[in-house]
Amino acid sequence: MASSFFSDFGLMWYLEELNKKEFMKFKELLKQEILHLGLKHIPRMEVKKASREDLANLLMKYYEEKQAWNVTFEIFQKINRLDLCERAAREIAGHPKIYQAHIKTKFIGIWSRKFTPMVHDFFDQEITQEEHDYFEYFFPSKTTGNRSHILLLKGVPGIGKTMMLTKLMLAWAEGKIYQNKFTYVFYFCCQEVKPLTTSLSELISREWPNPSAPIAEIMSQPEKLLFIIDSFEWLRCDLTEPESELCTDWIEERPMKTLLSSLFRRKILPESSLLIAGTPESLQTLENKFENPEIRTIIGFDESNRKLFFRCLFPDKYRAQEAYGFVRENEQLFTICQIPLLCWVVAMCLKQEMEKGNDLTPICRSTTSLYVAYILNLFLPRGTCYPSKKSQEQLQGLCSLAAEGLWTDTFVFSEEALRRNGLVDSDVPVLLNIKILVKSRESENSYTFLHPSVQEFCAAVFYLLKRHVDHPSTDVKCIDILLIMFLKKAQARWIFVGCFIFGLLHEIEQEKLRVFFGCQISKERKQQLHQCLETLSKSEELWEQVDCLKLFYCLFELRNEAFVIQAMDLIQEVKFEIKDNSDLIVSAYCLKHCTALKKLSISVRDILRGDQAPKSMANRLICWHQICSVLTTNENLQVLQVKNSGLNESAFMILYNQLRHPNCPLQVLEINNVSFFCDNHLFFEVFLQNPNLKHLNLSLTVLSHSDVKLLCDVLNHPESNIEKLLLTDCNLSSSDFEIFAPVLISNKTLKHLNIGSNHLDKGIQSLCQSLCSQNCILKFLVLANCHLSDNSWGYIREVLLTNKTLSHLDLSSNSLKDEGLKILCEALSLPESGLKSLCLRNCLITASGCQDLAAVLRSNGNLRSLQISENKVKDAGVKLLCDAVKHPNCHLENLGLEACELTGACCEDLASAFTQSETLWGLNLLENTLDSSGVIVLCEALKQPKCNLHVLGLRVTDFDEETQAFLIAEEERNPYLTIISNV
Repeated sequence: MASSFFSDFGLMWYLEELNKKEFMKFKELLKQEILHLGLKHIPRMEVKKASREDLANLLMKYYEEKQAWNVTFEIFQKINRLDLCERAAREIAGHPKIYQAHIKTKFIGIWSRKFTPMVHDFFDQEITQEEHDYFEYFFPSKTTGNRSHILLLKGVPGIGKTMMLTKLMLAWAEGKIYQNKFTYVFYFCCQEVKPLTTSLSELISREWPNPSAPIAEIMSQPEKLLFIIDSFEWLRCDLTEPESELCTDWIEERPMKTLLSSLFRRKILPESSLLIAGTPESLQTLENKFENPEIRTIIGFDESNRKLFFRCLFPDKYRAQEAYGFVRENEQLFTICQIPLLCWVVAMCLKQEMEKGNDLTPICRSTTSLYVAYILNLFLPRGTCYPSKKSQEQLQGLCSLAAEGLWTDTFVFSEEALRRNGLVDSDVPVLLNIKILVKSRESENSYTFLHPSVQEFCAAVFYLLKRHVDHPSTDVKCIDILLIMFLKKAQARWIFVGCFIFGLLHEIEQEKLRVFFGCQISKERKQQLHQCLETLSKSEELWEQVDCLKLFYCLFELRNEAFVIQAMDLIQEVKFEIKDNSDLIVSAYCLKHCTALKKLSISVRDILRGDQAPKSMANRLICWHQICSVLTTNENLQVLQVKNSGLNESAFMILYNQLRHPNCPLQVLEINNVSFFCDNHLFFEVFLQNPNLKHLNLSLTVLSHSDVKLLCDVLNHPESNIEKLLLTDCNLSSSDFEIFAPVLISNKTLKHLNIGSNHLDKGIQSLCQSLCSQNCILKFLVLANCHLSDNSWGYIREVLLTNKTLSHLDLSSNSLKDEGLKILCEALSLPESGLKSLCLRNCLITASGCQDLAAVLRSNGNLRSLQISENKVKDAGVKLLCDAVKHPNCHLENLGLEACELTGACCEDLASAFTQSETLWGLNLLENTLDSSGVIVLCEALKQPKCNLHVLGLRVTDFDEETQAFLIAEEERNPYLTIISNV
């Protein structure tokens, strides 16, 4: 055995692999082995007290290196740890060392090529102690509890994920991390491997330094493998492939998406560890698919890093402070400087402008204005004001290339792609020298833009200079489609392009482009964008897909007040979430110009909680006031939802004052999962001061006992106009309901009450007593998931017997069972029962309970809707219900049977029911295992003239092609029928 092996992989690492019992056995056998081999004696007490590290040191101290390892391996065999001996043999063979040496060389090259030229004064490829500890914490050697072997590394594009992973790979290759954890670490970039159809073994072989990778050896210990998957967003994989498409062996070839999905879903090498890096949006799906994954978020530069970075780039510290001051005043520029590479771009741009003696104010007006200055300066020879014709052509070629890449999802360009867009081979060294292009990691002859935002900026310039029909590629679409695609909530790849297009429409930036290119910029673009926004606003389906915050950023980038007013006048409904100060500023700017709003839904998270510096909070409160001002400036505003937010006293008072203002027309107020970090007693008074408010939704907002008292005081007040009250999951107790119950007698407006997902418990008695009062006018009551006990059903039966106004009752997700249902049906079976709608989803009802429900349907002509989804009523229960539905006394219109464990055998009964019932128009059969023959029976019934069914819940894609064709044909034939896949 080579001594270099022993020096690199000490005995301690192998002893660490033993559990406590094995380690004690090792010590016992060590004494015997020393005697057997006639070796030098080690004092017994030293061995007894020794830790793993101590014992390794003792063995090396008393024996020669080779002797120590021979003794160790002999004992490993005797305690049945041959795996450690085999591992040592592999290590001696040198494969991990060969691979680590290759990785070190490869990633040093990547580091110098991709990162160092931009930030060499600030970053070092050597890891710090802090980084070492951070990396080790990803996958600690001694896993505690159920710690996951899957880690998701989230971060916005360009924030430094790849840089971090490059440092991790180098640190591992140099033996600084994971040496006892992972024998092999493999790095795959989805951007590079996405087009491949291959096997896992072939993918690993691509990373091996020579053609013959020891695949069998590598795979023999999957728990010692770490797979790093970078740039996951490129894969667009949601792990929804059918099981049959996945591979279960590392030699099976699959498209890359399916191959990695097989790895992620643990169909191959389930013992291996995974580190998956991507944007927050792309990893959102994976968070829900994996069981307890570890999640880390890279936030990039904090404020001190940004300051330090400017100081590194500016020789003069006073100029560094001045430049940084301009950035700090612009929240958007300050935010993008979190991304190291963009911090470099911003700093370099300002440095160049200062060297020219230019005022930084117009440069820092917006993100677009800074990019215009930075990009155009790259093509201006030093000391000149105008570009050469060659420079104009080069930038135009880049803009054409960028637009093509945007539409073809290409960010790595071949030399052929450059030529296709007007860039000749001699242009490449120039573009590399000015660092607008950089060489790709994929090959020497492929290139990427410095940063995706630079590509998006150039693509935006293309649309200002030319029409899409002028582009050599037919993949490039018109500006309208580009904007619609950009504004979609689901579009996470394009971050800046929409904002840049709007920003370039500003008169100052248009003039700069005119001077640079020597041509007039089209004035039609602004009108085109307005028409596009008008189209979006008029279509409810399209508007539902719009990310309002993206639109706000676009309008803020343009900052043309007349255009913003025109655009905001088109908008009637806005939903968005504010995550940081920048979001708050752009939202406030746009909403203060809004006058046609009807519905506003907003989340401000924790940015108004009050733990910021006074100046920062003061600025935030100004913006918050501008947002809240929509309550008094939009005369048609009907609904306000504030959700997932925390408000300090000042923020609360701003909202309160707008709500109580005489000009506030609001009718619906929804405060969901909101914390008030102040005395909020004034909140409930709003409902006495604003007579328009009729609907209050406090669901998910925790209410204290005193809050409930305040709410009851308002509801008991004669000036209260609240008609609808939602208190779902408000952490209410039985004592709260005892206080609340009298409200149902005294209040003369409340007709709709939802108190689901609260622990009603003993409070049900007080509530039901009030519901039995002749003064109670409640019509709609939801008690879903209220943890009702068996004693509750008698109280509710009395309500059903006595109350003359209640028309809807929802008892879903309570343990009603057949016994409780029988008690309720005693009251419901009476002809005078006025209940029209009954919802009993997930109530543990069986076919036996359907006998009582059937009796209700035959005797009670008032019941119009019955929902018993998610109960095991099965085919036998449905037969009982269908027989009742056909009874002339039954006037049921809607029947919910979703997830009731039905089969095709019940379809004859169902078909008979909706051909003979004169009233049944809605039937939900989703999430049942109906077979094709059963569905065909339903289709035949739908064709009957007597069939009145208008809505059928049935997922068409659950069936074979022939059955799907039957369903589609029937829906097309019958103009009154709608088949829906989710309800």
